[in-house]
Amino acid sequence: MTIVEFITIFLIAVGLCFDSFAVSVSSGLMMKHISFLQAMRISFSLAFFQGVMPLIGWFAGKRISDYLANYDHWIAFGLLLIIGIRMLLESRKKDEDKTFNPLNIWYMIYMSLATSIDALIVGFSFAFINTNIYISILIIGAVTFISAMLGILFGKKAGILFGKKMEILGGLILIVIGFKILFEHLFFT
Repeated sequence: MTIVEFITIFLIAVGLCFDSFAVSVSSGLMMKHISFLQAMRISFSLAFFQGVMPLIGWFAGKRISDYLANYDHWIAFGLLLIIGIRMLLESRKKDEDKTFNPLNIWYMIYMSLATSIDALIVGFSFAFINTNIYISILIIGAVTFISAMLGILFGKKAGILFGKKMEILGGLILIVIGFKILFEHLFFT
């Protein structure tokens, strides 16, 4: 993996983790006395799903990638653009009722799945841009884990000041990565 590929995957991971960050900030707000181990449980759940979903999407994408090789850059661009726009639209919605227990196992699974749907689609696009999926999911999982731990700490200490702005930034990052992929394939291949 080249440094450019690493930076690209890292930026995708950052873009994907903003939903998890926002959820973890909410978790920190709801549980002002959350312990380090409890924060690790929530963060691991978010990171696990954020890492596994691209792998599932990648396997699905690989099955049909030979048929779509001439259009792969357009597909990756379109998927990242859709996800980025979706994140921008989601950032405009009002916050839902925040009376939840983030340590409840079912809620942890629900919030982990809900925040990782975008990662499934990104994984699907990875099948078309020929990236090392295993390194990619490790980077995505690690970035999500760290951002979730920081989000819980931030929520616990400071409150939810930047939640919407983080979703907007995440959406914009994914859109820019989509344009980068399209630009590289149109002008450098």
